Amino acid sequence: MAAIVLHAKGKSMESGWQLGLNIIVHKVKLSEILQIAKSTHSLTDYSNALEKCILFFEGQRSGRLPSNQRLAWRGNSGLSDGSGYHVDLVGGYYDAGDNVKFGLPMAFTTTLLAWSVIEFGNSMRNQLDNAKAAVRWGTDYLLKAATATPGTLYVQVGDPNMDHHCWERPEDMDTPRNVYKVSSQNPGSDVAAETAAALAAASIVFKDSDPAYSAKLLHTAMKVFDFADRYRGSYSDSLNSVVCPFYCSYSGYQDELLWGASWLHRASGNSAYLAYIQSNGQTLGANEDDYSFSWDDKRAGTKVLLSQGFLENSIQEFHLYKSHSDNYFCSLVPGSPSFQAQYTPGGLFYKGSESNLQYVTTSTFLLLTYAKYLSTNKGVTQCGSSTLTADKLVAIAKKQVDYILGDNPEKISYMVGFGPRYPQHVHHRGSSVPSVHAHPAHIGCNDGFQYLHSSSPDPNVLFGAIVGGPDNRDNFADNRDNYQQSEPATYINAPFVGALAFFSAE
Repeated sequence: MAAIVLHAKGKSMESGWQLGLNIIVHKVKLSEILQIAKSTHSLTDYSNALEKCILFFEGQRSGRLPSNQRLAWRGNSGLSDGSGYHVDLVGGYYDAGDNVKFGLPMAFTTTLLAWSVIEFGNSMRNQLDNAKAAVRWGTDYLLKAATATPGTLYVQVGDPNMDHHCWERPEDMDTPRNVYKVSSQNPGSDVAAETAAALAAASIVFKDSDPAYSAKLLHTAMKVFDFADRYRGSYSDSLNSVVCPFYCSYSGYQDELLWGASWLHRASGNSAYLAYIQSNGQTLGANEDDYSFSWDDKRAGTKVLLSQGFLENSIQEFHLYKSHSDNYFCSLVPGSPSFQAQYTPGGLFYKGSESNLQYVTTSTFLLLTYAKYLSTNKGVTQCGSSTLTADKLVAIAKKQVDYILGDNPEKISYMVGFGPRYPQHVHHRGSSVPSVHAHPAHIGCNDGFQYLHSSSPDPNVLFGAIVGGPDNRDNFADNRDNYQQSEPATYINAPFVGALAFFSAE
């Protein structure tokens, strides 16, 4: 059993790319990536997908559910989280198909949800309040984690090794709810700086609608960032097997420090953060080109975020980041001198065999965000002798969005509940086990495995969940045991919220 459910969410995703293991690459032309096939999706479809994409986060909620909870098959869970340590850590999100609250991916999810609202909230129309509620569910928890004990950041609830030995719905879980933290003695600059980024980004989201809450978020973000910067070290070193191999900080903590400072600069306008970026940028990865953006590696996202300061606000100190952003986008374009990306025969961006769609949704979000920044001053991206306009970046992104929503060789939507055909066997405990409403009796740790291995469709539809996705040949096995392809995650959905908002308004 352990071999099936004890899986590394980080290591295998990164290593296959870095080491160039046996991955069959489809050689594509720019025309294939830019081609907008006769899309079967209307503006209404994108709006429908956006609604479901946000709804998914209600299925991942931990804590006491509100009266307006729409995914009604879920119930309260984790109501005593933190109590054994005399802190209140109730709330937050389960990261994927298990019942652990991992701080690093949760904070990244919250940052990306907030960024989606910041850039594309004006296109969300009747979904804006739901998107902001999804952000707030994350930040309410992160505020608790950051302020419960002075000089401490709580970064995880639940023992992942014990949790992964069980298959039980969150409402029933009886595995140890251990609490893990970082401190000055056991630092975690990566998770702390990402938490600061999330709080700072969210402060922008709530600046007009809830100024007091926004101010609290920003004030806490500043304190958490100072803690991250003052006591440097990786949380992987401090917590070891509790976070590894699940969410090891493979990229180190430097990228999160620059990312966190960048968000604090944007949220506060405080010149101290501009000075920090100028003084520390080189040692924190400003000149390093990386060709993915994920819960682990923030370098590409930071470059795009800071390029906004140059493109929209003419902050000359950030021109460097515009140049490196260009390098990132040129890496996605076949025929470019710096072309790095791999694509499946069906045209999907492909980076790794485990949860590949996380890289597709983050890159798609960056494409659209950068296109927005470029369009403010009719800027372009120069890839050797080729010129990439904002419209071309949008076209590349649209191909990826449409693929996820069903325009692919398998003719399947990789968003649960969207379209005529979608995954029915999602690697997700709450979705696969009968709900507490349908089956009130306790379903124990080992009793749940019959549902993991069942060929029956999920009894509870996890609307909006985007699963890991197909392999490098566009093949997909709709099988709960195949977690690499069938497990959803909050950080897959978060950037897709922004992408869908963009296309719902185009």
